[in-house]
Amino acid sequence: MADDERRRPLFMISVAAELAEMHPQTLRMYERKGLIRPNRSSKMTRLYSMEDVERLRYIQRLTTEQGLNLAGVERVLELEETLARLRARVRQLEDEIEHLLEQTRAEVEQVHRSYRKELVPLPSREVVVRTAYRVRK
Repeated sequence: MADDERRRPLFMISVAAELAEMHPQTLRMYERKGLIRPNRSSKMTRLYSMEDVERLRYIQRLTTEQGLNLAGVERVLELEETLARLRARVRQLEDEIEHLLEQTRAEVEQVHRSYRKELVPLPSREVVVRTAYRVRK
């Protein structure tokens, strides 16, 4: 399922609660705590996306399997969001570094090519070595 489809608000609270296998009142409580943020229709009806349902299932796993309370769940969700932002930033920085490396390599290559144009071989001659006392040939 594409991200856009997963984010599209489709389900009323009763359907979302059934899909997440929890009571609708639990969804309302999670919304009050800020753990879930359903969209609202023009008539202010809560509409949940498949992404919301997956988040509800995840919250349920954290509370039942991991034994976290809602404050712990909130902290885990915050940390995961921070981690996702940081990973995106790292990918962005890696892309920037790769671009700068390619740019630097091209500039170095250009400098090396310019050296070849400036160097002129000299004809072979006898080398004169001077010492402190005499000149050798």
